[in-house]
Amino acid sequence: MNAVWGIVMILIGIFFFISGILKSNFVIYRLLISRSRLLWGEGNAVHYFYIVVGILIAIVGILLAFGVIGK
Repeated sequence: MNAVWGIVMILIGIFFFISGILKSNFVIYRLLISRSRLLWGEGNAVHYFYIVVGILIAIVGILLAFGVIGK
């Protein structure tokens, strides 16, 4: 079951990473951006934040999928 959740986390991380790079107008990403702008302001820091978070989530997903972390 950890492999399934790891793959899901990898996909979410890739989504955040690609959306952050492209500054996507996808509905889910726009909702996340609007909430994050309260903390990060109106600049590009929000997109950089999602690029970094996407990479970190994908790394944790890879570790989870291969059984390095988790039960």
